[in-house]
Amino acid sequence: MLLLPGLLCDESIWAPQLAALSDHHPIAVPGYPGARSLRAMAEQGLERAPPVFSLVGHSMGARVALEIFAIAPERVERLALLDTGIHPPTPAEAEKRGALIEIARRAGIDAMVDRWLPPMVHPDRRADDAFMGPLRAMAAEGGVERYEDQVAALLGRPDPRPLLSKIDCPVLVGAGRDDEWSPPEQNRAIASAIPGADFVIFDQCGHMAPVEAPDQVSAALRRWMERPPR
Repeated sequence: MLLLPGLLCDESIWAPQLAALSDHHPIAVPGYPGARSLRAMAEQGLERAPPVFSLVGHSMGARVALEIFAIAPERVERLALLDTGIHPPTPAEAEKRGALIEIARRAGIDAMVDRWLPPMVHPDRRADDAFMGPLRAMAAEGGVERYEDQVAALLGRPDPRPLLSKIDCPVLVGAGRDDEWSPPEQNRAIASAIPGADFVIFDQCGHMAPVEAPDQVSAALRRWMERPPR
């Protein structure tokens, strides 16, 4: 199983799933060092992958997962997409991401993370230092350069919508019920466009589903892994 992290995330976002699932399935979590496009990220992921594998992506990582499927569909046995989108960039998105880059350049990565991260989680968790501290540390560890690289990749992303109807492996699409960045209805539409895809909502959960709803996400992935391959 290949687990793909999202923007400014690393393998620690998948820590609960690594603990819950690695006894049953070998797992790798690739990074995206120096990559400034989703295609480059996908190629790095494929370098870490065995000949045939199950693929899970969260947020930006789900967009990378779709790019991997576009490059090598015969190698993807199953596909799971969590808290993501398929829409192309908008001028408003470029402006908002650019404003965050300016904060990072001017005031440092910690200041940018303090602005960017809280809306990514359920409102009840935003003042929980024990929960937010490790997430802040993970995001800040990436640094300004990695943030700029990954934003460039997102703003230059390809349109995956024509691909969805061609996906012919078992697919899981999931989203946090309170995800303000990639709302459930957005993810439900993705599932509806993929033949036979399952859709699940994670309760009491914002955008960071793997750590906000770890048991729910791991259980959904277990059920998905039990589906027979194509």
